[in-house]
Amino acid sequence: MGSGNNSSTAARKARIEEMRRAERTRERRNRVLVVAASVVVVAGLVVGGVVLVDSQSDKKDSAASGDAKNSGDAGHFTTGSDGVRTWSGKLSRTHVTTKVSYPMHPPVGGNHNPVWLNCNGDVYTAPVQDENAVHALEHGAVWVTYTDKAQKADVDALAAKVKKTPYSLMSPYRNQDAPLVLSAWGHQVAVKSAKDPEVDKFFATYVQGRQTPEPGASCTGGVMK
Repeated sequence: MGSGNNSSTAARKARIEEMRRAERTRERRNRVLVVAASVVVVAGLVVGGVVLVDSQSDKKDSAASGDAKNSGDAGHFTTGSDGVRTWSGKLSRTHVTTKVSYPMHPPVGGNHNPVWLNCNGDVYTAPVQDENAVHALEHGAVWVTYTDKAQKADVDALAAKVKKTPYSLMSPYRNQDAPLVLSAWGHQVAVKSAKDPEVDKFFATYVQGRQTPEPGASCTGGVMK
């Protein structure tokens, strides 16, 4: 009888000890899970904070871009021996949805509208928006502009050239110093007539030339006026 009681007691102690070991194991596992969960929560808060900061920053950048009135350009023109003026300095490329005040006319770069002006040999008979035309220059187009002082024969001849030249466009422009002006991204030249040798040279050099910030970008699918 005593032997049986001893055996039962020993077995009970063994079960109790086993239960205690299992409990300690569960406690250790739970502590690990709690720590891991805490790490995940903290990491989530950190990432969430970064995302929130980035989101706020993006909103500020978007607001700044949308409200920009200046071109963001810094520099000046340097005139070469061939008469081509090259902008020396920074030409910004931020997309904005407002009017932009450019330091040169016609503009040769700077902040511009997100939508480009179609420049696949397009000839416009009315003035176009500078901000859309500058985007066309970013795509590697040459922009021919003229005032009411330009000879009709020159305007017609240049229009014919533009119509057969992809990555070019033409429009009247009131506020420019010369009757006939050719512009590309960062470059500009006034020509005396459609027969001026600089016309062909400028087209050959700057239509999709090395100055192009976005070579190969489309000249169709934008705005047409």
